[in-house]
Amino acid sequence: MGSNFIHTYVSVDCVVFGYDLENRLNVLLVQKHETNPNQESQIKLPGSLIYSEEDVDDAAERVLHELTGIRKMVLKQFKCFADPMRASSDRDRQWMDSEYQHDIDRIITVAYLSLCKIDHKINSSKYSTVDWYPVDQIPELPFDHNKIIKESLVEIRKWIESDFSIIFELLPKKFTIRQLYQLYTALSEKYIDIKNFHKKISSFHHIIPLEEIEKNVSHRAARYYKFDAKVYKKSTSKLI
Repeated sequence: MGSNFIHTYVSVDCVVFGYDLENRLNVLLVQKHETNPNQESQIKLPGSLIYSEEDVDDAAERVLHELTGIRKMVLKQFKCFADPMRASSDRDRQWMDSEYQHDIDRIITVAYLSLCKIDHKINSSKYSTVDWYPVDQIPELPFDHNKIIKESLVEIRKWIESDFSIIFELLPKKFTIRQLYQLYTALSEKYIDIKNFHKKISSFHHIIPLEEIEKNVSHRAARYYKFDAKVYKKSTSKLI
């Protein structure tokens, strides 16, 4: 029976979403220049094995801090990926041997979802290259990282349905109703009439109109709004 037990390690992988000015949802991917000249540098999701005395949530927070330089970010654990074949290719095995230098037969990963304003300066202490990739332009990634991203999109849509306030983690501090509308429809994949959307938003006390309007735009300048989290916590309203 003992032969059935293998050297299994646990890791965390983080899918960090951002929303750009071209109304595209993006994911942060990383690349670390390899010290081994025979090892090919790979674009991948940011992640790490969990330290021996580390809680899994703490490991995810550490990965995000190493990635962005931000100490506290919105974070949600959404699934464990444990397929025995998730790291079966020769390329993935070589990367694991080079990265960890352990006798690892299998890595189970706990996947996390996080959100980051795309204009935030990324200050990575671990990775040599950190880039935003639109979700429809994700390259072929190692392990099962493409699958993790695909399932994280399903999860973020569920998250917004249960707590739409997380959407403001992706928007600038001041935003237009059109920006909010475009982001919400992109994430939820619902068709919503923008006039009805605007009317609904206008009834919320936690989405506050500002005196400021857009400048130097080719279309009719729109008013800016801000989100008040304290007022929202006292509210029971849903977005749609």
